[in-house]
Amino acid sequence: MILLGILLAGAAVCVAVGIVADNSAPATMSVFGQHIPGVTSEAQVFVAGIVVSIFFVIGLAIASLALGRSMRVRQELRDLREEREESLTALEMERQQLARELARARGNTRSPQTTGDVPVAGKRDRDPVSPFFDQS
Repeated sequence: MILLGILLAGAAVCVAVGIVADNSAPATMSVFGQHIPGVTSEAQVFVAGIVVSIFFVIGLAIASLALGRSMRVRQELRDLREEREESLTALEMERQQLARELARARGNTRSPQTTGDVPVAGKRDRDPVSPFFDQS
């Protein structure tokens, strides 16, 4: 999109340069050596200049809007990467905290059973905590 805007603005500049360079008479218009039919007065040459200027401004507007959008997308991606890193850091800290709590809980399981602990048949000698959480 940026390229389209730059090309449009560049084409408008080329046409304007061609008009200025090739026109010696005030009531005719030629571009790059080619006579433009239907342009017979200074007002028509003036209107053609306005049209070329409008295309130039449109080209610049397209380029600047596309550049702004590109910058916003890059900033959003940068923000998302930072947010992801912060999230991963927080999750890692939480995992470490849970591992410490698990280690403390495993250290306390050797003490006598509390009223909330119910032994499971056939698994009396094993640790009541799932081996899935064992991260050592």
